Amino acid sequence: MAEMIATRDAYGEALARLGETNESIVVLDADLSGSTKTSIFAKKFPERFFNMGIAEQDMMGTAAGLAASGKIPFASTFAIFATGRAWEQVRQSIAYPRQNVKIVASHAGITVGEDGASHQSVEDITVMRAIPNMTVIVPADGIETGKVIEEIIKYNGPVYVRVGRGKSPVVMNESHPFEIGKGTVLKDGSDVSIIACGIMVSKALEAAEMLKSGGISARVINMSTIKPLDVPLIVKAARDTRAIVTAEEHSIIGGLGGAVSEVLAENCPVPLKRIGIEDVFGTSGDADRLLELYGLTPLNIAKAAREVIAKK
Repeated sequence: MAEMIATRDAYGEALARLGETNESIVVLDADLSGSTKTSIFAKKFPERFFNMGIAEQDMMGTAAGLAASGKIPFASTFAIFATGRAWEQVRQSIAYPRQNVKIVASHAGITVGEDGASHQSVEDITVMRAIPNMTVIVPADGIETGKVIEEIIKYNGPVYVRVGRGKSPVVMNESHPFEIGKGTVLKDGSDVSIIACGIMVSKALEAAEMLKSGGISARVINMSTIKPLDVPLIVKAARDTRAIVTAEEHSIIGGLGGAVSEVLAENCPVPLKRIGIEDVFGTSGDADRLLELYGLTPLNIAKAAREVIAKK
């Protein structure tokens, strides 16, 4: 049984750990620090933590000002509010002047579960990816989340990191390197390539084992950086396997699937199937049941792999 860690927990712990050695780190939250886990940082460094209240636009503008004064601000709230309610401030005050603000948004995707469609952000990757100067990252698990936070502190510029509410399987080991803009081949294969991000990476690995039992060799790629995308790795996978499946807990429009589609169309057109939310809103329910309802399972990924292989 794989170890289970919520990426939001890993974020909070990494932030508090890194705050010990980097006094430039300041943290802002929109009255959700218990949920986003920035509360861990707040307890250790209360003088560097700012609860902005239910005022996400103000939080983003304040974060931009702190960045302009030389601080490294982390702004956190639920993904639906970070990318929806505060979109204009993110664009105008953070991305346009390229301020060094790190937006780490939790409770993304349908695994928010019982919170329902109003809080299940299935568009946030698309929205952030479309903004110039914005880097977009979706860690695969708790271990990678910690490494992402370490790396984005070194990077000078706006970053959006998407983390989740529920616990998910750990698929990386501590020696796993994370580099902004680089994907990682977790399992090699020659018949089809499965490119996944976030919680869908573990499901892609499960799908690869299913396919193996049927004589199909699947390559699994963790594409944790959605922007800038690892174009050479995608093109190589397309040329090697001639069939691609993408998997994400997000709309197939404009997210990982959309980004990979663009790369393939311009560089190496091959059969492609996108596993994700099919242009609909979420609904309230148990997280695991919602993943089944919307087809985000290893079984669905394996089925898609067989379909694209048949189209070669």
